[in-house]
Amino acid sequence: MSLLALLCIPIALFLLCFYFWHVNRGITKVPSSALAFSPLRFTVAGIEEAAGRLASKPFDAVPHLPPATGRRYVVIGGSGFLGGWIVLHLLMRGEDPRNIRIIDIRRPIRKDMLSGKAAQVPFVAADVRDADSLRAAFAVDWPSNSERSDKGITVFHTAASIRFYERHESLVPRSFAVNVDGTRNSLTVSREYGVDLFVFTSSASIPVRRTRHWIWPWQRHAETLVQIVNDTISNVPRKHNDFFSNYAYTKSLAEELVRGSDSPGEGFRTGCLRPGNAIFGPGGDLVAGPYLARGTNPSWTAPIIQSFTYVENASYAHLLYEQRLLESRTRADSLYPDIGGQAFCITDQGNAISYGDLYLTLSTLTKGKTRFPLLPPAPFLLLARILELYYIAQTRLPRVLPPLTGDILELQPSVFNLATIHMKVDDSRARLPPQEGGLGYNPPWTTLEGLCQVVNDYLKDAKELQEHQSPANGQSVESLSAEDNKPSDIVHLSPPQAFSGLKHR
Repeated sequence: MSLLALLCIPIALFLLCFYFWHVNRGITKVPSSALAFSPLRFTVAGIEEAAGRLASKPFDAVPHLPPATGRRYVVIGGSGFLGGWIVLHLLMRGEDPRNIRIIDIRRPIRKDMLSGKAAQVPFVAADVRDADSLRAAFAVDWPSNSERSDKGITVFHTAASIRFYERHESLVPRSFAVNVDGTRNSLTVSREYGVDLFVFTSSASIPVRRTRHWIWPWQRHAETLVQIVNDTISNVPRKHNDFFSNYAYTKSLAEELVRGSDSPGEGFRTGCLRPGNAIFGPGGDLVAGPYLARGTNPSWTAPIIQSFTYVENASYAHLLYEQRLLESRTRADSLYPDIGGQAFCITDQGNAISYGDLYLTLSTLTKGKTRFPLLPPAPFLLLARILELYYIAQTRLPRVLPPLTGDILELQPSVFNLATIHMKVDDSRARLPPQEGGLGYNPPWTTLEGLCQVVNDYLKDAKELQEHQSPANGQSVESLSAEDNKPSDIVHLSPPQAFSGLKHR
């Protein structure tokens, strides 16, 4: 081997290491444009003050909820995370539990839905992918002892297949069946059974563009590293390859169906809500809950700034949109804009936060038991691409290649496209008063307050499990709970519970 060849090897290794350092810096150094919409970081003192305030005076959501209507309600996906909270909020504001129906593929397993009035809410099993299954669920008679309601029926459709890690076009059918066909079936059957209001849970991730993190040497960061998401139609990508994943693509198609189904003349009103970015809270979220359950969470996203939506704010927004649609039918003032068939972004009160703020909150309130070791992103960005290629190959050769399972399944480029960008959700249009075409959305909870409540509920649940731990056929309570919550072979119509047994306040 010549001397020149020997010199090329260390030079090439140096350039490769330098490029990885450059990519890492492009992801972890926060641009000034992102700091502009979130200039301040959480402090331990501020976290402890918020937690102490909530502990001494628990937050009461009831005064913020729209008043009871006496209507009948069908919550499709009501056994899940957000759907379950909508059911609970309906009950909290005084709706008759016998006038509420949960339609899902499985019964509720959350403890806060297995006692009190929530336990009286009828459940009907159905699969949104099957229109006849939905028809059978709608055709079930309402309880004979329920208060007769001739005020109409509202459907809240929260069911979704959240396969956010898939972006290849060949995998679209895996999300399409629930997110698009399921929504179409829900709309069709709702109209057949006299539903007059239909509120759909969309996603603020719909307008999020794919980001090329492998930047050129002369770039400081990716062009789309900072994104401000709003609910204008022109902001939605038109090509599949522009969406961050198949989840966003199929939710966009479903949203178009819902918006296009709005028909004032036929008395069928619809609306969409785009919570963003992630919805978190007690009851089975995919963000804070898994962090708490795992304890140790290696991460590279601490500097990333994003908007979040506490689950009770999201539920409140659904009830608020229903109220506005009801008002539009009775209001004589024609100057009030019609908001039917629209989509509104929503998020928490206050500024967006960084993942580092979230990490500090969970670590502080669990006294260091929840940890977030920092990792460099570039090696995992490369690994994500390799895993995606294997994942696609496995779907085509299922008898040859074993499937990816566990957390490694989600380590694909789509995760970087969503969780490794700075994103502000602009919900200013939803916050406008109704006379200006808004919802009058004024979320009661800040993100910090929501995080404090999540940790508080989790610690209470963990303490209860510890106090009631007892051997049962050689297994502890924890191992039995883990077995009860193992993933099903059936696609969940709502986010799977990250941890169960959370108490409702």
